[in-house]
Amino acid sequence: MTHAVTRALSFQDFLEKYPNESGKYELINGEIVEMRATRGHDNVARFISKAFDREVEKLGLNYVVDRNILIQTTTAKGKEQGRIPDISVVNKTVWNNNISDYNALTEPLQLAVEVTSTNWETDYVDKLDECQKLGINEYWIVDCQALASVKYLGTSKIPTIFVYYLLNKSLKLNKT
Repeated sequence: MTHAVTRALSFQDFLEKYPNESGKYELINGEIVEMRATRGHDNVARFISKAFDREVEKLGLNYVVDRNILIQTTTAKGKEQGRIPDISVVNKTVWNNNISDYNALTEPLQLAVEVTSTNWETDYVDKLDECQKLGINEYWIVDCQALASVKYLGTSKIPTIFVYYLLNKSLKLNKT
């Protein structure tokens, strides 16, 4: 018996085949993967998103805050990925450059925020590396359930927010 070999999707293929059903989908290692979140995860992401929205409005900043922005990233091995950070902050001018486009961006965001879930290693390792390669100015990991290993959280394993800033093309942890 012969098995059909399916080739990995490129980012462009992913955009063309993006499912019409409701939900969020990412391109991970050439495959379309549905991203499902718990209510608690969504509550935290919504709270942060609304807080950012209020600050952008209050300070009159030229940013768009959204929870559904698809970005094109690249893995350490050069594979194209399609990621949807839990919260994205993008320059409004960049966002409005082509308003007829779907919400996929190849330009770096100002800020990407990931709220950790059971696949926390993806946020701490893969997405951090991908955001760095894309040149995202700031990357937050919100580990409100202290899910990461002792290597990241220490033995106290308390909820933590890690804030990384882009410095000399490398995301550096802000240790304040």
